[in-house]
Amino acid sequence: MAFLVFNALVRLGLLAFNGQWSLALPWRLLPILGIGALFDLGVAAFFLPPLGWLLLVWPARRARGLRWTMLALLLPLCVLMVFVGVAEFTFWNEFASRFNFIAVDYLVYTSEVLGNIRESYNLPLLLGGVGVVALAIWALLARRLARQQGWAADGMSWRRRGAVALLLAAAPVLSYVALDERYKEFSADAQANELAGNGYYDFWYAFWHNEIDYDRFYSTLPTRDAAAELALELGSPAAAHPFDREVVHAGPEKRLNVVLVSVESLSASFLGVFGNQEGLTPNLDRLARDGLLFTRLYATGTRTVRGLEALALSVPPTPGHSIVKRPDNANLYTVGEVFKSKGYEPLYIYGGYGYFDNMNAFFGGNGYTVVDRTALKSDEIHFENIWGVTDEDLFSLALRELDQRAAAGKPFFAHVMTTSNHRPFTYPDGRIDIPSKTGREGGVKYTDWAIGDFIERARKKPWFDDTVFVIVADHTHNGRGRQELPPDNYHIPMLIYAPKHVAAGRVDSIASQIDVAPTLLGLLNFSYHSRFFGQDILREGQQHQRALLANYQTVGYYQDGRVVELKPGGRSRVVDADTGRELPDDALSQQLREEAIAYYQVAASAYKSGELRLAAASR
Repeated sequence: MAFLVFNALVRLGLLAFNGQWSLALPWRLLPILGIGALFDLGVAAFFLPPLGWLLLVWPARRARGLRWTMLALLLPLCVLMVFVGVAEFTFWNEFASRFNFIAVDYLVYTSEVLGNIRESYNLPLLLGGVGVVALAIWALLARRLARQQGWAADGMSWRRRGAVALLLAAAPVLSYVALDERYKEFSADAQANELAGNGYYDFWYAFWHNEIDYDRFYSTLPTRDAAAELALELGSPAAAHPFDREVVHAGPEKRLNVVLVSVESLSASFLGVFGNQEGLTPNLDRLARDGLLFTRLYATGTRTVRGLEALALSVPPTPGHSIVKRPDNANLYTVGEVFKSKGYEPLYIYGGYGYFDNMNAFFGGNGYTVVDRTALKSDEIHFENIWGVTDEDLFSLALRELDQRAAAGKPFFAHVMTTSNHRPFTYPDGRIDIPSKTGREGGVKYTDWAIGDFIERARKKPWFDDTVFVIVADHTHNGRGRQELPPDNYHIPMLIYAPKHVAAGRVDSIASQIDVAPTLLGLLNFSYHSRFFGQDILREGQQHQRALLANYQTVGYYQDGRVVELKPGGRSRVVDADTGRELPDDALSQQLREEAIAYYQVAASAYKSGELRLAAASR
């Protein structure tokens, strides 16, 4: 009962923390608490078998010893209960979700994650609070249990005691069979569904389901129909392999250097050019005015590895882990490979340790020269936190590497990944007017300062005039939303800055992060053999405006003001992009659903079968 009550209080606390007070209305709150109690009870069942075993073997004549043993066992359980409750609040603060596959991933990178927590929160105060609350709950339970009589089932036969123990041992089996992740998807409000969940259950569910087979769990079309539908989408003449096609541009190629900066957690809403009045991004706003600004670009996911996948591979965000973290992800067809075929050296430059999120293995295994935190000497670092060196030091590292390539007379394509706009939001003093470690706004403004400083330092280099700078976010900062896939929460900026080669302007077409690579290659007038699912925003993207969005299990497709949501169990629905209201299954919804399925089905099959590999491209 204590476990059920405590988890109900956590649920109410998360609701208050979320601030969506419409969920507190009785007809909305009762299903949240009721379904949540069902999950809580199912989890509590897993604590029963040890109790049953203890009561079975403990001699009836030693009831006093049993009482003290039970009280001793209760203390760590109380600590666990409170610790998990606090952990759920910190996780919700970052991801607006119960524990999911991200929490599972964090077990792999304990150094970075624990370091981030240590630098972001007052751990002594936090853990001290956990201890105090756990002791208080334990004291209440101890008083209650001290009054209990018949601790060792006095007078109960071994047969009856064995039957009770067997029943308690069967409880988790029954829970495992009876509970289903889909129970909590009772409404169209994603936050209500998350609140109805249970952190313990969701964590283990994600642990056992971190790879999801699209063909097995999602809506599909006949294979030929899916390929034909995607061929129409991509304008491909080869219906059997619709993403395998030749891209041909008339005229000479522009052999310019390219620096692609993917910025950590940079939502479009932070920029003044998108209406922000806080003055957080003066440098990016200036570059946006002087360069080519893409105003309606959408990230494919909510994590860095999703952004890296989209930018490097130009593939839809298929269910489960990003390809960056999957096995057998070497020798794939990447944008770096296209540049390599043109005589460029592709580089991946990162300010942290590249083993995190498998970045070194992925980029190194796909032909990039990887340069990470280990390339810097201690006297080259002005500031660092658990995620890596500060952005200004990252850009100093990038300039050093680019100078070396330019001196060797070799064109370069450099993908630079920033880290400073990430909790704990720490950076050197004196750079901006917001003190370090005071919140997201400081992280954004410092990153903007570092980017502006980088461009000004690069402007003094002999290779600057012949270099294209692309600045794009890896994902947004905010995952909260009443919908599963609210487009506004995936809205990211992208600008292309090359004063000598790219005219200033705005592109207002709806586009996806998977379109960045084809657009960049088109801007350079490159002809190449493509295995990308994205399109050139400046050409075919003008006629076919769509975006692909995902949050691990739910994958989606945004077009014509509607979002198609594809879910496990073959479920799908089409909702209004602004309100989340489910729309009737009319002709447009049916067409969009088929387009969405084609993208995801073909992409998942292509990765699984090895068709995204370089060897397949040469056939």
